[in-house]
Amino acid sequence: MFIKTSSVDSVIKKLKKVFGIHGIAKCFYVNTNIEDIQSTLLDMTKDFSFETFKIVTKRADKTFSIPSMEFSKQMGAYLLKNTSLKVDVHTPDILFNIEIRREGTYLYSNIEKGIGGYPVGVQGKGLLMLSGGIDSPVAGYLSLKRGVDIDCLYFESPPHTSENAKNKVLELARILNTFSGNVKVHIVPFTKIQETIYKNVPDNYIITIMRRMMYRIAERFAFLEKQKILINGESIGQVASQTLTSMCVINEVVNIPVIRPVACFDKLEIIEIAKKIGTYETSILPYEDCCTIFLPKHPVIHPVKEKCIEYEKKFPYEDLIEETIKEIKTITVSNIEKRNELL
Repeated sequence: MFIKTSSVDSVIKKLKKVFGIHGIAKCFYVNTNIEDIQSTLLDMTKDFSFETFKIVTKRADKTFSIPSMEFSKQMGAYLLKNTSLKVDVHTPDILFNIEIRREGTYLYSNIEKGIGGYPVGVQGKGLLMLSGGIDSPVAGYLSLKRGVDIDCLYFESPPHTSENAKNKVLELARILNTFSGNVKVHIVPFTKIQETIYKNVPDNYIITIMRRMMYRIAERFAFLEKQKILINGESIGQVASQTLTSMCVINEVVNIPVIRPVACFDKLEIIEIAKKIGTYETSILPYEDCCTIFLPKHPVIHPVKEKCIEYEKKFPYEDLIEETIKEIKTITVSNIEKRNELL
């Protein structure tokens, strides 16, 4: 793919955030004649500081009479004559590529690495359960990299959670949107359900029941939005609700596939990715989400499914879920400006 632009550096900067691109090169186009190729090649040597080089020619246009290997030798000889550079065919400081095509000749040197992966959307759509923590934005990024177009689902509990907590999540979604351009945030009013759980469920089971309700809401909303999977930032054993036993008991309330991109990463690995993609500094801002606000001192780490069912019978959660889904509000992330006031 060729992009013609007068703003090379800014375009390359943006291309480095486009999944599916594995390499980017600053390329020069000239007419296919020896003089123009030599002149451009000589100009290119002035853009870098190096001592050794190698030239590789690809001759897609076979009407060009000089074989690829021979042409590389001729161009190498020209540089040797007109510069103080040396040839190194094994470990050159710089590699010059010449591609001779029907429409003209392209010259480029070092190829910058793209972020790889698949183009966003080729695998369909998923719903990211986005909190204000470090893990879920990284899970969203990794899903985008595998070609999954994402929307975000955020559970808020005003007045227990603040406006800053919501803005923090919107800022995380805005950062993820720089890799996608197509992200929406669906905000779930979770206060009523959360307070009901708090009143009816033993302290140590509050988080387990809360997560089961979140999963139920997420699955039903994903179905309405025609999304194929749920995505979250759960990492095995990291907190009480992320032990294998907890995951099984929580996961059993839904049938939709749940993808956990960071499940086998340790915290330092997740933090490293968060810093690389630019979400870390926002994630560590001290605005608590609804999972943190109601966190008990001693949450159960090996919950029992039958106990969960027993506790859930104490309140009409189906009615609450239906009511909550109807009140979900949606924000288009491309309309969000950077939340500078948070930082």
